[in-house]
Order: sequence, then C-alpha cells, then structure tokens
Amino acid sequence: MEKRKIALVTGGSRGLGKEMALRIAEKGLDVILTFHSNEDAAKDTVRSIEDMGQKAIALQLDTRKVAEFDTFFKNISTHLKDTFQQNTFDYLINNAGTGIYKPFLDTTESDFDEMMNIHIKGVYFLTQHAVPLLTDGGGIINISSGLARFSLPGSSAYASMKGAVDVFTRYLAKELSNRKIRANVVAPGAVATDFGGGENKENDKKRALISQNTALGRVGEPEDIGGIVAFLCTEDGRWINGQRIEASGGIML
Repeated sequence: MEKRKIALVTGGSRGLGKEMALRIAEKGLDVILTFHSNEDAAKDTVRSIEDMGQKAIALQLDTRKVAEFDTFFKNISTHLKDTFQQNTFDYLINNAGTGIYKPFLDTTESDFDEMMNIHIKGVYFLTQHAVPLLTDGGGIINISSGLARFSLPGSSAYASMKGAVDVFTRYLAKELSNRKIRANVVAPGAVATDFGGGENKENDKKRALISQNTALGRVGEPEDIGGIVAFLCTEDGRWINGQRIEASGGIML
C-alpha cells in the first residue's frame, strides 16, 4: 500500500491555519491539525477536509506548554498508527500564534514572555519533539511575518520573535540536511483575520495605510497564504530549502 502523505498544522482550526489545512488537503495530503480552545471550529475544518476525501483529525494543544509536548507526541504516534496506519508524518507547519499591538515602552515582561513562549520557545521545542516522527525527505514550514523585515510601531515583541523564527529555520535546514528534511519560512504580510484582535480586518484606518503601502493595493486575505504553504508540502517544492518566502502583495517595497 502506498504511503499516505500527512501534514501536522498547529493552530489549524481558524484563520490562516485553517486555510493552510484546506489547501494542503486539496493537494491530496491527510491532515492533523491542532486547536487551542475552539474545538467546534476545529471539527468544522476536519469535516471540510474529509469532504475532500482526505483523512483528518483535530487535537488540542497549547504550544506555550513545552512540558506537555511529550504527551502530545505520544498521542500523535498512537493516532498515526490507528487512524493513518503509519508511523511517521511528512510535514510540520508551525502556525499557531497570537499577537499584541503595544508600543515598546508599554510592553510588559509578561507580554514579552507570552510572545516568546508561543512564537519561538514553543516552536523550537515542538519542532525538536516532532523531528523523530518526521519522514526522511519531509519538510518543516515555519510561519513568520512581514514585520520581521519592515517595522510598524506597536509590534516590537511579536516581530522580534518572528525574526528569531527566521534565523532558527536556517539552522534547521542545515542541521536536518542529513535526513533530507527541508525547512522554510512563509512570512505573511498584513492579512485580514481575527489575529491580534482583528486589527487588519476591522480597523479601517490601518487597512487604508496597509493598502496604500502595498504594491497590489489591498490587505491580504487568508486564501492568499494557504496555497503557498501547500505548495511547499509537495514534490514541486522539493528544491526550496532554508528560504524565507514573504507573501505580502509587495508591502513596504
């Protein structure tokens, strides 16, 4: 029996993560997605994937809680065998995250720690735990942000962590090369989702600013991002490694 390709998408129940999961399934992959608290949304995404003829499951995960990763991946191992009849999965998409919009001078240690724990510490150690279950020749896609390249006031803590993700990804590409595991970054620009309180969807003043400074003249939508991640989960993307792909419509050029 031919091995089924499987992708693990963290934060795959809503927003960009949901779009990634759906586009990956369209490419013929099965999907394991995680959710933090919205189980109903996760189940809806699973049903949509199953309607495409692919297998999918949703598991709860708080990517800030490194101490729970051992248990989580034991659970993943069990599901791989019971649901997918396999021992490994092929792609890890580190997407889960939250944002804050606070000036640097108002950012607290608690704010900083929250951003660090979910966006770099969680990503670093979740990936470390995932690698033993990754197929040789598979891939890791980390989600960064355009804010790691250009600066908009109010995002210093969040953007600093995403800059760390960019550097971390290059190290992954080097250190996992003996197993032919590729590692890349997809860095969305401003996208209209509920992320960070829905600023890019609801704040008309900010949307106008973004549109005026974007070559393609609008704010991004989730469907602008999902297909790029899905492409990296195919053989067509096999020679892309250690790269940062910004998907921003040409913002702040």
